[in-house]
Amino acid sequence: MTKVISISDDAYELLQSVKGENESFTKVILRVAEKEKQKPLASFFGALSEESAQALEKEIKETRALHRKLHAQRLSRMT
Repeated sequence: MTKVISISDDAYELLQSVKGENESFTKVILRVAEKEKQKPLASFFGALSEESAQALEKEIKETRALHRKLHAQRLSRMT
């Protein structure tokens, strides 16, 4: 099945610049999208500010502590 899409001139020029000589635009889009989809986790290093990272870490630790406490309570009711 074929779909018609509209893209800006800038997007077209960018796709054209990475397109191989005998490569279709469909293949270019699939190739680029697949690479993006398979980015290694390390590529996200530095995505958060130090302050945001610390806040996220604190929230994760608090949530884990709460879940451990609730799990222990459930276990104690079972015995």
